[in-house]
Amino acid sequence: MKRLCTFILLVCDVVYVLAQGLAPASGGIEHLPPAVDTVRSIAPFFTQAHASPRTPDAEGFIQRWLLLEPIYKPNRGNTVFTDTYIRRNLDTAYFPGQFATFPRNGEKVKVGDQELVWHALETSNFNIKLFRFAYGLNKQTYGVVFLAATVIDCPKELKNVRMAVGSNSASMWWLNGKEAVLLSGDRRMVMDDCVSKRLTLTKGRNIIRGAVINGPGMSDFCVRFIDEHGQAVRDLTITLDPRY
Repeated sequence: MKRLCTFILLVCDVVYVLAQGLAPASGGIEHLPPAVDTVRSIAPFFTQAHASPRTPDAEGFIQRWLLLEPIYKPNRGNTVFTDTYIRRNLDTAYFPGQFATFPRNGEKVKVGDQELVWHALETSNFNIKLFRFAYGLNKQTYGVVFLAATVIDCPKELKNVRMAVGSNSASMWWLNGKEAVLLSGDRRMVMDDCVSKRLTLTKGRNIIRGAVINGPGMSDFCVRFIDEHGQAVRDLTITLDPRY
């Protein structure tokens, strides 16, 4: 009987994990609380962003972002995420001023029937766990588009750097209003999965915007800048303030 109970519990655990559609950056299974995951909180994964500037982590990853609550965009699978599809659906404004103004913490926008809120958050992880962001706020977790934005302040002009991005699933990224990186297809997040052409970070403040789209499964991303030798660029300050 004891062996039977152990087997039943093991099967339940496996079924639960598979039902979550989990796919973290390492390619393994993300560990969840042992009980049914009913606590709706972002607290284990995010904290409120502070007003004081912050630098990237030791590997150059940007850990402070403004995140918009997920936009409902139903897709039964991720194989439709071609370059054409991504540009048509992510390089298009979902609400007035999306690309013209920079969001503020607590700002509300209307997308169709949805009223969505921007959240200024930071994390100790190298990746931004969008699934956990949505789940913790009791929002739609699958068939969604997430928007992200941040500001980096450079003490001097930095030429020939590259934006390196990983995302689950497809995503599109802009630097100072220009397309920098596009990740298409059904993919799992891997650091530096796609790298931009050579870019210039101007002296002063630079605006990064991103959009991540996913059907079923987990959603997350990671972003950093690397130099010509593939080394992390860390001489940056993250502010969430676009004013020059």
